[in-house]
Amino acid sequence: MKVLESDKFDIEPIDVFETLFKNRPYPFLLESGIRHSDYGRYSIMGSDPFLIFKSKGKQIEIIENGKTRHIEGNPFNELKNLLRRLKPAPTAQCTAHDAQMPFTGGAVGYFAYDLGAHIEKLPNFAEDDINLPDCFLCFYHNTLIFDHLKHKIFILGHNTNDLVISLKNIQNTVKLEIKSQFHTKRILKSGRLESNFTHFRYLNAIKRAKHYISIGDIYQVNLSQRFMTQIETPPFDIYKKLHIINPAPFAGFLDYGDFAIVSSSPERFLRIQDEVVQTRPVKGTRPRGKTPAQDRKLARELLKSEKDRAELVMIVDLERNDLGRVCEYRTVRVKELIALEKYPTVFHTVATVEGKLYEEKDAIDLLKATFPGGSITGAPKIRAMEIIEELEPTKRSVYTGAIGYLSFNGNMDLNIVIRTFIIKGNKAYFQVGGGIVADSDPEAEYQETLDKARALIETLGVRPQQSTT
Repeated sequence: MKVLESDKFDIEPIDVFETLFKNRPYPFLLESGIRHSDYGRYSIMGSDPFLIFKSKGKQIEIIENGKTRHIEGNPFNELKNLLRRLKPAPTAQCTAHDAQMPFTGGAVGYFAYDLGAHIEKLPNFAEDDINLPDCFLCFYHNTLIFDHLKHKIFILGHNTNDLVISLKNIQNTVKLEIKSQFHTKRILKSGRLESNFTHFRYLNAIKRAKHYISIGDIYQVNLSQRFMTQIETPPFDIYKKLHIINPAPFAGFLDYGDFAIVSSSPERFLRIQDEVVQTRPVKGTRPRGKTPAQDRKLARELLKSEKDRAELVMIVDLERNDLGRVCEYRTVRVKELIALEKYPTVFHTVATVEGKLYEEKDAIDLLKATFPGGSITGAPKIRAMEIIEELEPTKRSVYTGAIGYLSFNGNMDLNIVIRTFIIKGNKAYFQVGGGIVADSDPEAEYQETLDKARALIETLGVRPQQSTT
């Protein structure tokens, strides 16, 4: 592993990725568009995996050394076995500082929401119309890691000298003016967005959810609608535009050839670092104001909202219970109960919950105890997921699953897949939702989905068109 000082390499991760990795096999970019010492410190990129793991239902495919194996089983269990077998690639001599890097080679990819059916017994009503793998992980030795706090670039893996030379060439030649270039590019083919709900049916689904709350089945459920449009722009160009409009601490671009994932998520699902587990559920949303005075008013309104506070506290309790299954007794604590975070189009309230992982537990044990995240299901979780399957007409697929990495050194960092495009063929899909509680107003909840979709809609350049019947 080599360390390069940023005063020698004054370049952005997105430019390096586009030049070195975008056109390679299975490239990935996990990017912190909003830099923060705790949750936006690193950007990681790579390509050319040495192993691919993907699953659909119980059918699992593993591609390694040019050979493909098909097995049947629980993908979480098979992934656990695979991670035990694989060993980190040999690296150059590292300093003590380098050894603290979060990612030292390992798996990068996504876990779709529908993998929850391998953890709990759930009904199967919704249509799987996008039909993507439930899990798609690529294993990498060669990666670049940007440390935005220390202003350094880490090169991990083989052929580090070649990468150093490439970085120098990029520094000398890359002069991209992304804002002017990509705000003018056309993205849409049809100029329309279509939802999997009509306005009327979405309001009825909220009323049905409130009925389940009134009879005591649940306290809260996350209900979402999905939009689709035809596009004529390559997925990475869409990522570059979204990167400008809605920078986020847990953004990502994953290109699998037949489809791509373009994400600008503000929410961390799970991190393991030095056996300390962290989750940061997001609950509570207000749009940004058009003036500074409106902005301040909306922020105060969110912080004073009893409804939004109650939603967040309920999910914090759920996450504490989930972490308690795999964390040492009395180590699970709420580090921060309610914090206001600003994004280009919305305000959110966020909590931080931490715990210390049992020595005998690993990242897969943690996933099985907590997946999918409580902030995008509801409470109690299992009954909320049953209601989601009943009320939402299509499978969520990657939406509200998780994107990120599982490192060979035991670390893990995954987001919650929100503010994200799924791009397959010439179609782009994105989904937005909100937590429904007893005093939810259906029209206000519907509007909240549009507030959350604002950055994605702006990226596409249109407004949704829906029937009211």
